[in-house]
Amino acid sequence: MLKALLALEDGRTFPCRSFTGPGETQGEVVFNTSMTGYQEVLTDPSYNGQIVTMTYPLVGNYGTNPDDIESAAIQVAGFIVKEYQDFPSNFRSTDALADYLRHSGILGIEDLDTRALTRHIRNAGAMRAFISTEDLDPDSLVQKAGAIPSMVGQDLARVVTTRTPYRWENGRPSPLSHNHPMNGTTWQHRTDRFAVVAFDFGIKFNILRNLEQSGCEILVVPADTSADRIRSLEPDGIFLSNGPGDPEPVTYAIETIGDLLDYRPLFGICLGHQLLGLALGGRTFKLKFGHRGANQPVKQLRTGRVEITSQNHGFAVDTETVAGDDIDITHINLNDNTLEGFRHRKLPIQAVQYHPEASPGPHDAEYLFHDFTRMMHERR
Repeated sequence: MLKALLALEDGRTFPCRSFTGPGETQGEVVFNTSMTGYQEVLTDPSYNGQIVTMTYPLVGNYGTNPDDIESAAIQVAGFIVKEYQDFPSNFRSTDALADYLRHSGILGIEDLDTRALTRHIRNAGAMRAFISTEDLDPDSLVQKAGAIPSMVGQDLARVVTTRTPYRWENGRPSPLSHNHPMNGTTWQHRTDRFAVVAFDFGIKFNILRNLEQSGCEILVVPADTSADRIRSLEPDGIFLSNGPGDPEPVTYAIETIGDLLDYRPLFGICLGHQLLGLALGGRTFKLKFGHRGANQPVKQLRTGRVEITSQNHGFAVDTETVAGDDIDITHINLNDNTLEGFRHRKLPIQAVQYHPEASPGPHDAEYLFHDFTRMMHERR
């Protein structure tokens, strides 16, 4: 194990060791409270540009496999654990976590007081960090951490989005042919499935699995796809995905969503929820340390039911800026009362800040996918 050092922009440093070999990395350091699902966390595009700390102390015990992924690549900038287990024991495992990270050039560190780091982030807020096995000088690393661009103002949806449209079929992506017509004839199962265009701002595979299982035929399109192109496809519904970074700089998507508000049913998750809020005239703000983990309590206001949810976001929609005559607040976070969901009273529009598809996490909110298909059925 190589000695390493983690330095935060506020001057706090944490000695540690690398379990993936030599290297350096930088990003915004955040914490995730999930007990399992580290491979799904690693491949979630919403973590692009971030160094993730797992609060559960032992990580790596069940290895990795090619099925438990949420995108085609590891998305985190670095991975921090208290204790790494190098000998996985699971019948599905095909690779140790260290090898999985090493193949992608991602630095993994252990032997760090993750409880102290988490408490520090919780009290001081998520902040920029630099990790190195090569430069162990605290002053040097703190200076490097302070030079990292802030997450505020970064459009990372452009970084993670697909470059070309593709279908989602039988649980996996399916590329389109070069001469494929991008119009209303694109759909192959229109009579027995709902035609859904899914904007990829950093979409997770399990969202697409849930949409497919709910009776949708899905075409995934790049984040900057125009409203005119969407109309030419004549879908039954439009899905706005999760994704990383600050929603406010994603102006092209906000304008497109604004043009489509009264066109077809809209369903937004995570970043899609924030972009929809902005398109409706609301504002967003950066949370102190965000919501990340598979055990976040959310209250559904209509029924009073509490859902345990999976979440991963550092920004939120300001409730007061969207609540009004046309918008019903449907869900709130029970830890800090921030906005977790809303519906439009006149238009078929729904959005939630959390992840009803989980992966990892509970399935309390899977009903939202069926609500989306019901909206499309009623619109038909």
